[in-house]
Amino acid sequence: MRRAGLAVWKAHDIAGSMVKPGVTTREIDAAIADYFKSRGGTPLFLDYPNHDEGLPAFPAVTCMSKNEAVVHGMPDDIPLKEGDILSLDTGVRIGGWCGDAAYTYKVGEVSAAVQRLLDCTEAVLDLAFDLLHTKTRWSQVASTMERYVKDHGFTSVENFVGHGIGRKMHEDPQVPNFVSRSLRGRGDFAIEPGLVIAVEPMVNMGTKQVKLLPDHWTQVTADGKPSAHFEHTIAITKEGPKRLTEAPAEDEMDLLED
Repeated sequence: MRRAGLAVWKAHDIAGSMVKPGVTTREIDAAIADYFKSRGGTPLFLDYPNHDEGLPAFPAVTCMSKNEAVVHGMPDDIPLKEGDILSLDTGVRIGGWCGDAAYTYKVGEVSAAVQRLLDCTEAVLDLAFDLLHTKTRWSQVASTMERYVKDHGFTSVENFVGHGIGRKMHEDPQVPNFVSRSLRGRGDFAIEPGLVIAVEPMVNMGTKQVKLLPDHWTQVTADGKPSAHFEHTIAITKEGPKRLTEAPAEDEMDLLED
């Protein structure tokens, strides 16, 4: 799975070099599509079926969610502008195994309030990773994540959660960033070697409520305030948790090319 994870990391590396005022999300999506093709990878998002039967499948390799868009935004030809934020989520299957990661990019300079939102969302993902070293149940991690976001004055999106990942992008278990009634019961799961999960906090500046746009995919905040999204694919090994979608170590560079 590290090969797939590194390909996703490289896709974000490409995106990071392109995100700036005047560039379109369609251009970034095309660059990532070309990279995945060069690796012989299968994009996980392209043609992903809509949950509502009869509606259009997802048309792109990446989800591009700008500003108040939380998740599932579609690439377009509108140039990015100074002060925007772009939550880019993408995944690929290589050699039969999947990787999935998201990052919220700044387009030029952003307001202090938006910077605090980004800092909080990235920090709560790092917090979850650190907690995976010591906690035995996911509910223990999720409750700490939820409290961290609340203590910083933001809200955790509850309509969407992380997920198990392996041969398929979405596998059991569901991985929420908050504690629900189901997580207190049979929805909880053990943190043990062999588990691979995509942990992806989505944090809103205002209300946690979201609404669906007429394109049948893009989910935006109900109050129009900004949202941020960070995600890593994380494996629990006998040596501890490992981020499969982080930057390569020196001895892993060949995995980006084979």
